[in-house]
Amino acid sequence: MKAIVIKENDRSLCYTDVPDPTPKTGEVLIEVYAAALNRADLLQREGSYPPPPGCPPWPGLEVAGVVAATGPDAHRFCVGDRVCALLGGGGYAEYVTVDERMVMPLPEPLSFVEAAAIPEVYTTAYLNLFHVGEAKEGETLLMHAGASGLASAVIPMAKAAGLRVITTVRGQTAAESIADLGADLVVDTEREDIADVLRREERDGRPVDLTIDCLGGDALGRSLPYVARGCRWIVIATLAGDVSPVDFRNVYVKNIRLIGSTLRSKTPAEKGDLLRELVDRLWPIIRAGRLRPRIFATFPLREAEAAHRLLYSGAHVGKVVLTVKENAEEG
Repeated sequence: MKAIVIKENDRSLCYTDVPDPTPKTGEVLIEVYAAALNRADLLQREGSYPPPPGCPPWPGLEVAGVVAATGPDAHRFCVGDRVCALLGGGGYAEYVTVDERMVMPLPEPLSFVEAAAIPEVYTTAYLNLFHVGEAKEGETLLMHAGASGLASAVIPMAKAAGLRVITTVRGQTAAESIADLGADLVVDTEREDIADVLRREERDGRPVDLTIDCLGGDALGRSLPYVARGCRWIVIATLAGDVSPVDFRNVYVKNIRLIGSTLRSKTPAEKGDLLRELVDRLWPIIRAGRLRPRIFATFPLREAEAAHRLLYSGAHVGKVVLTVKENAEEG
């Protein structure tokens, strides 16, 4: 089969032949129609985010397609079922095998392209909003990087749960591009400092109760003095820097919880439980048209290099997806 592999000499991407996978006990074989990109793919390409043991060395954390075969003791899905799946790696390919616990039925009325944008991002959003963050109706959420693929899931998911949402972007164009996500306050950090905004929000009686932070950096420490008592500040990445000055007296006086969180560190059983909850709670909302993945661009599998350049540029608003089959954009 064809896949996108990372060349060891220069870390470039190569569209080439790799061995066909065979499902093991408890696994299914998926014929991939679409594979979504994530920033973790870029980290893997750079050599700082290796796939878990037993996973293919080529990237790809979420796919949608059709079950092509089932391994021994795999009984949840049948050949021909339309599905999407959360992977440890290997999604940039024509076929992939995966533990059946990581597989979900494709939610109607989504296309394969849209469904491919669900497993990693929506599970990460759901995990951090409701399990780690314990989000409650009426609370205020700060979601950094509002133009990111993750924010395109977190913001409408939080709004559907009755939260007030503040998000950050860089530039007026980005602010305008996410208007339809429904955030209550969009902060352009080229014009305003987020710490100043949070100070104003606290003064006006609307402090942040929960933050999902993929940026980190200096702004983290400068923002903490202005959040609500008992705020849960969840750090899932540090794209703006790994180090931040923090006044820990403020942390314990306000009972602030600083929490590090990654989906990858969860066990297969824990991930399986999350995916079942996702199907039970979100699939009806998707069917009702209240939640839909935001797709910014698609590229054929063989053009993964161009797709990565777009991801590196940061010019996308929403998800970038590779199409493996010509009809991947059909519902």
